[in-house]
Amino acid sequence: MKILTFTSNIACNGCVSKVKPFLDELEGVTKWEVDIENPQKILSVQSNELSADQIQEAVIKAGYQLEELLNSSNPSSNDDF
Repeated sequence: MKILTFTSNIACNGCVSKVKPFLDELEGVTKWEVDIENPQKILSVQSNELSADQIQEAVIKAGYQLEELLNSSNPSSNDDF
């Protein structure tokens, strides 16, 4: 399982609810979450099939921005996700 992580401007629970339908409709997403307590508003997406670009495109459609964090697809560093 690949985990992609991004910094975002998804800043509150209201923002999360606006992004939710766009991420939920992506086929191949097993799980996703946004850490709005983190100053970088980290979005983590678990998927075997999707690229970072596909995830970014969905979030942009919702009106938000992402920047991929490098080395984010190493599942061994995200065992508790």
